[in-house]
Amino acid sequence: MKILAFDLSTRQGSLALLDQGRVVISREWPNDRRHSAPFFSALDEIFTQHSAPEIIVTGIGPGSYTGTRIAISAGIGLQATTGAALCGLPSIGALSLESDYLVIGDAKRSSFFLGHIRGGGVANDLELLSELEIAARISEFRIPIYTSDNLPQFNSVKVRFPSAELLCQQASRFPQNLIPAPLSPIYLREPHITSSR
Repeated sequence: MKILAFDLSTRQGSLALLDQGRVVISREWPNDRRHSAPFFSALDEIFTQHSAPEIIVTGIGPGSYTGTRIAISAGIGLQATTGAALCGLPSIGALSLESDYLVIGDAKRSSFFLGHIRGGGVANDLELLSELEIAARISEFRIPIYTSDNLPQFNSVKVRFPSAELLCQQASRFPQNLIPAPLSPIYLREPHITSSR
């Protein structure tokens, strides 16, 4: 089974190809939502050197809406041209090999999200909390806590970025967690729409 995975939900992009359980290509780069050339260069390398994957897995966030939508759009295009199955996984489930950890992130508007990852999947709904609430909640746990954001106010939290290699491994080990297409980003709150006057 050949699995191609990529994630653009944070400031570090990641792409990997797993073939028969072995990672044959893995790339990471600084991810700027205004400049996607490194991502498309890595995709070009995959398709120049290897045959088409059977499964395409994209990280669906939460994180950068623009980056996540670029990843999903690329997945849709690749699915159309290769016939591969397109699936998604939460990006926050690909931060660590550990089976039990917490993830926090900046949810904007003076709030933060908290997620509990267990067995490769998100164990509960993501919670939106204030800085004081999240500080109190994370002090209750004795498991690793990660973020992909710059959050110096939480000094016990380690910075980690989603790994496409881990997305590949999660897809292989926990296929029940795969979200089939059509995909959409994980939104932390309902879209805010301002009506015209």
